[in-house]
Amino acid sequence: MTFSPGALTVLARIRASRPEPSPYERCELCGAPVADEHQHVVNVGSRSLLCTCRPCFLLFTRADATLAYRAVPDRYLTFPDLAVPVWEELQLPVGTAFLFLNSALERVVAFYPGPAGATESELVLDAWDRVVAAAPGLSTLRPDVEALLVHATDQQVEAFLVPIDVCYALVGHLRQLWRGFDGGQDVRRRLEQFFDEVRAKSRPAVPS
Repeated sequence: MTFSPGALTVLARIRASRPEPSPYERCELCGAPVADEHQHVVNVGSRSLLCTCRPCFLLFTRADATLAYRAVPDRYLTFPDLAVPVWEELQLPVGTAFLFLNSALERVVAFYPGPAGATESELVLDAWDRVVAAAPGLSTLRPDVEALLVHATDQQVEAFLVPIDVCYALVGHLRQLWRGFDGGQDVRRRLEQFFDEVRAKSRPAVPS
């Protein structure tokens, strides 16, 4: 195919006007470049996470403000005294789950990882209140942006307060690795690695 000189000129202008591919992601609020390690805000209405630059992130850090977006903090706490019977009262069908206060629904919701992503599980009425009574530091959990992450076995319950984006990242990783009914060896290995990382970042919660 032969192009006329005029067509070649137009093509050159189009090529020149295209932005250079960026090695960085973009802030989903203002479009500024962000590095691989960046912060997130939660769209309270849609429950979606948005990648943000630092200036945009700081606009939504006030916990007491009524905003459409909320900044996800970087806080890790551990609750070593949460007993197995208290966890069992929640009646969740799996040993690994995360729970958070959904401000739009005005209730605590629970999710656990699986082959299809995050699966919601209904909580027994008043069960959350009994969990908070057993671990008073949970009363500081921030709606929409922080979660109680629990890893339970027959012998013990490990409970952590973590940023909500960490939970969704874990769900995404496990979904990609999932094989068979229980996830397979790769999922178990990733869970062990993940909880090692959470333990290293966490400090003991102080009752409020």
